[in-house]
Amino acid sequence: MATHFNPEALKFLRGLARHNDRAWFDPRKAVYERELKAPMLALIEEVNASLTSFAPDHVRPAQKCLFRIYRDTRFAADKRPYKTHVAAWWVRSGMEKTSGAGFYFHLSPTETIIAAGAYMPTPEQTLAIRRYLLDHHAELRSLLAGRKLRVAMCEFDGNRLIRPPRGFSADSPAIDLLLCRQWGVSATLPAECATRPTLLRDITTRFALAAPIVHLLNRAISSARPAKSAQIPAFVPNKAQNPKKTAK
Repeated sequence: MATHFNPEALKFLRGLARHNDRAWFDPRKAVYERELKAPMLALIEEVNASLTSFAPDHVRPAQKCLFRIYRDTRFAADKRPYKTHVAAWWVRSGMEKTSGAGFYFHLSPTETIIAAGAYMPTPEQTLAIRRYLLDHHAELRSLLAGRKLRVAMCEFDGNRLIRPPRGFSADSPAIDLLLCRQWGVSATLPAECATRPTLLRDITTRFALAAPIVHLLNRAISSARPAKSAQIPAFVPNKAQNPKKTAK
């Protein structure tokens, strides 16, 4: 049977959201390891097996895909030590030190997020995508308009600029896409979806539908000069899509 989570996993995350401190977490670390970390690693391996057929450049060791539960609080006003979700990010090979476009899965106490695209590209990557879309905007529009994709996922709102980016004309037929700072699609499902045997299928079906968009965005990035290295940010799609809103 495909990997999925026990209800105990959601119970743990809900408890962590209420008691986000080491005094609560440390005695329950074994629960986290058993109910969240171990299933996540197993799930990532199963997703990897599916990616070989439609996105082989995104197959990565499970430990490299999984985000740490610990927050980096060094420069944050919020000093709570733990994230209240678990997540995985499948970046394209060669873009491990930057964001690029990839595939994302996220489980929190309230929702399951399945997403794909470029959520926080570096400035160089953003410029490369915009330049590419000047001539290829129709291709991206066609992919985003796919019937099966639109049933399964919704387009990011793009975290749009108010004015055209420097160097781009407001009269461009691609202007609506050029205003974006994010490109991709996501689905926000109830948290309980992660406890069902259909979880792997829910993820891989959507990843396969979104793969052409991810490939187009990475092709745009690769067509430009290599971007400078940057820390990969947590990929949390913004909430302008599904019934619930997701925010950057």
